[in-house]
Amino acid sequence: MAVRTVSFQNQLDPGFAKEVKARVNAYFKENGLSPNANAAMVTKTVVLFLVYFGSFALILTGWPGLAGSWFLAFLMGVGMAGIGFCIAHDALHGAYSANPKVNQWLGYSFDVLGANGYLWKITHNIIHHTYTNIHGHDEDLEVAGFIRLSPGMKYQWIHRYQHVLAFFAYSFATLFWVFAKDFKYFFARELGPYENKQHPVKEWVFLGFSKVLYFAYILGLPMWLTELTFVQWAIGFVTMHLTAGLILGVIFQLAHVVEETDHPKENEEGFIENAWMIHQLETTSNFARSNRVLGWYIGGLNYQIEHHLFPRVCSIHYEKISPIVQEVAAKYGVPYNNHETLFQAIRSHYRTLKKFGRPDYVHPNFAQSVG
Repeated sequence: MAVRTVSFQNQLDPGFAKEVKARVNAYFKENGLSPNANAAMVTKTVVLFLVYFGSFALILTGWPGLAGSWFLAFLMGVGMAGIGFCIAHDALHGAYSANPKVNQWLGYSFDVLGANGYLWKITHNIIHHTYTNIHGHDEDLEVAGFIRLSPGMKYQWIHRYQHVLAFFAYSFATLFWVFAKDFKYFFARELGPYENKQHPVKEWVFLGFSKVLYFAYILGLPMWLTELTFVQWAIGFVTMHLTAGLILGVIFQLAHVVEETDHPKENEEGFIENAWMIHQLETTSNFARSNRVLGWYIGGLNYQIEHHLFPRVCSIHYEKISPIVQEVAAKYGVPYNNHETLFQAIRSHYRTLKKFGRPDYVHPNFAQSVG
């Protein structure tokens, strides 16, 4: 397996990385805290599992009726996104617990929701977190051919309308994931910077097993235990996924595809201009840090800067370490991108989609390429 490497010039870091690591480590040590999950995180885990599986259990009883079951399918979508944000995401990063087995078993919640945790750890933990916003490497920029999330992507006429189309595309994200994305990436020979990527046989077997298990419970149980017709079930299933897809798609894009974030390009030698940690701040943005309800639900992903700098720290702690990171960033003249509200972040993402969708837009790091 070959890897098309991109290197960061960490020797150019004026001292930001060393100091921010020391300050954050000192915060946990001085306060006698573990960087892993605490009681509040465990409580949130229970609540989100109850929203998803409790709603599903009520549907299986037949008690809510047709309209009630449809609403519960919507709630399942809300719970599904929350589990992805808060539980699976932390666990697959190894941040939920100091015990790898706990992370492993909680990470299986990703597979129980129909996705594949093994592949996520490659495309997200390794590729996205290493090569954030680098075209041709960061797989999170590859949503669909008609959505241009990077100025390095070849321009096509349909991108003129992507500021509208994108939000429909985000809605279908988890449906695509369940039915196609995992299989597409398993069969792909090129994956981000990897060429001729091979996967262990046990992961192929687990992929098939987990997909069968998912459809067995999400399709088989309602068909067996309730009077729902296939069409009625399909409406609820699609409602659940459209809800989860829109929430997940929008939240993840607000972190990297907004007006303030950069899209660096490696030089001919394969080097990015900056050190890795500074690159993360240049390509990442926080939003709505004062919105505690939102932060609770999305697993602290509105503190995306802290997440990218400290992915092994549980998301429950991001609110507290954010002022530390911002203070050190200001000291070293490093950007700390932030939108005060969720609405401001969505508007910035919308404007960025419009900008990248213009045929005359040329990013300073990329010559315009028209398809």
